[in-house]
Amino acid sequence: MGRTSDARNKLLDAAATLIEQRGYAALGVAEICATAGVPKGSFYYFFESKQALALTVIDEHWATQRRQWEELLGSGHDPLRRLRDLFEATEEVQRAGQQQVGLVAGCLFGNLALELSNQAEEIRRRLQEIFEAQIDLIEQVVLEAKKQGQAGPSVESREAARSIVAQIEGRVLLAKLLNDPGQLETLWRNCLDLLQVPAHARPTD
Repeated sequence: MGRTSDARNKLLDAAATLIEQRGYAALGVAEICATAGVPKGSFYYFFESKQALALTVIDEHWATQRRQWEELLGSGHDPLRRLRDLFEATEEVQRAGQQQVGLVAGCLFGNLALELSNQAEEIRRRLQEIFEAQIDLIEQVVLEAKKQGQAGPSVESREAARSIVAQIEGRVLLAKLLNDPGQLETLWRNCLDLLQVPAHARPTD
């Protein structure tokens, strides 16, 4: 049982790394198995196709990321501080990746959305669900910010949350293109503008 579980985990780890580095379309099952050190026959014991493997990679990546987002956005800090913590954690992930391999990898979900949204409907739907879940999490924080008077009363919470997620994805994409995690540093200032936080009420630290 231990060997079976280990082989599956090796395939998932190898696929996640290869998709992050090279994208989905260029990969073949044989390369994933070779990188994982797992016989090709074992692949089809766990996954019926490369797409099934990719969907599992997506789900496991989101499970990990969601736990982080929920921890940061559900902390005892004030709403604006929680959003800033999320931005800083996102930037740190990209900086850590750059330090490891020399390149900013970007967002797995954003990368796959750009590559596959017009080609693989099941993956597109799953990515859409994940982005909507991210929007849900941020919307709750925006609503709290409005209740506490930290955000402008005319801010539409759902659309503001959608714009924040879009800005995160866009800035991560620029960071990948330019190999510069510093592109994420503007997220905080842009968020304050988006939420119509008055200058006198903006955190200074």
